[in-house]
Amino acid sequence: MIVATGTPRAGRPATVVRRRAPGDDTHVTEIRSNTILAARREDIELETADGLTLVGELALPAERDPVATLVTLHPLPTHGGFMDSHVFKKASYRLSALADLAVLRFNTRGTSSPRGTSEGVFDNGDAERYDVAAAIEYAEFHEAPALPRRWLVGWSFGTDLALMHGLDPSIEGLILLSPPLRFSQPDHLAAWADSGKPVICLVPEFDDYLRPAEAEQRFAAIPQAQVIGIDGAKHLWVGETYVRRALDEIVRVVVPDRGPLPTDVDAGLVTGEAS
Repeated sequence: MIVATGTPRAGRPATVVRRRAPGDDTHVTEIRSNTILAARREDIELETADGLTLVGELALPAERDPVATLVTLHPLPTHGGFMDSHVFKKASYRLSALADLAVLRFNTRGTSSPRGTSEGVFDNGDAERYDVAAAIEYAEFHEAPALPRRWLVGWSFGTDLALMHGLDPSIEGLILLSPPLRFSQPDHLAAWADSGKPVICLVPEFDDYLRPAEAEQRFAAIPQAQVIGIDGAKHLWVGETYVRRALDEIVRVVVPDRGPLPTDVDAGLVTGEAS
């Protein structure tokens, strides 16, 4: 088990971007909290085994096939979580352009967002097993382009869904943001331990539910798990500093040669700003 804190690890610069030189504002622009970068975006629907239609979006690199895929599982819908929860929304705005990642977001059953409302009703993580399976299946069998090297990325409630229902042969591993270990049980952790698949836990220093020291103890049930403490962060990852850290860590795990992510990009890569 590893506990780490501090700044993101160094790595090779990301693609087609450069740092702004003093006095040179002509061709580069800073990535701000609402910046949207170039990508192919399509509305999608997922069909569950129990007959529901879930709404979502798939973001793809604008001109290339993805090198890996993030299947995201959002925070608790009864407390405001949905596919547009800000870390995942910003992942879809940035990571296809900066790291050649496919980013799949969707609303679990009974959850609404500007994209629409998924059918069904919230079931405390039980029937949501069908939602997780539908998202994994969609990613596994998607063509033109294929969605390779699939990782589940859960946040809060989404981490419990990943631990409980995400152990699928087509999934390479888990990245867990603010895992509360509220719904998942010891047998779920044991199953991931037996799988040998990587489990990366990003745990805020000031999390409301599970902080790094306790997370290290509880995730000791998964020998290959890494607990990474995030200095200064809270459960909701509020603030651009912490969003950047979360996205940097995701890229470090999934496509380490594409990080660390830049703070500036070529202005031509910017397609708009979120309202």
